[in-house]
Amino acid sequence: MEKQELRTFGRRHGKKLSARKQTLIRDLLPTLNPIQHGLFDDCILEIGFGNGEHVRDLATNNPDCTIIGAEPFENGVAALLSAITDSENNVLNEYKNILIWPDDVRILLRESEQKFNQVWILHPDPWPKARHVKRRLLSAEFLNMLATHLSDNGKIIIGTDHWEYFDWIIDQVKNTDLSATIPDIETIQTRYQQKNKAGTASPKYMILHT
Repeated sequence: MEKQELRTFGRRHGKKLSARKQTLIRDLLPTLNPIQHGLFDDCILEIGFGNGEHVRDLATNNPDCTIIGAEPFENGVAALLSAITDSENNVLNEYKNILIWPDDVRILLRESEQKFNQVWILHPDPWPKARHVKRRLLSAEFLNMLATHLSDNGKIIIGTDHWEYFDWIIDQVKNTDLSATIPDIETIQTRYQQKNKAGTASPKYMILHT
């Protein structure tokens, strides 16, 4: 039976990019393709990085690790490229351990055998309407796919301010080989966390591990 084509919901493009960002997308982005760089011993993945604030924090705090950011929204990719390059010469500044996958992360997972020490998923789209629940990324099927890419003692860290989505993910975990723990950690600041469209008191986090 033929596999159903992968589909990423949500916008892929926003407002028109500046000339500099267009240049970065055209010239620099292809050189940061993680598949072309091969496999790494120590690697961290962030899925849906928005404008890349947390990707940059990961790169700074883990200088000996390769950080792969996956984001299909072109404007977010361009924002990260702009932040990690010198504004005059468009060359990488101190963030030389960042690679970028500008597409559906499931394609990367299918095409690469890379193992990850950590996988971060912060504020994924909760698709709150009942008719859109099937669009949610963090299904049991997807979590099982991620689990095959965890290194020994690897973990998946998920954060969301949408508490119903949090409970839904916990239910999905029950249909995987993963275990969930609820950590006591400070709020991780991102652009989407600051928006807090769900209007909740604070985000909730979980750590998944095999």
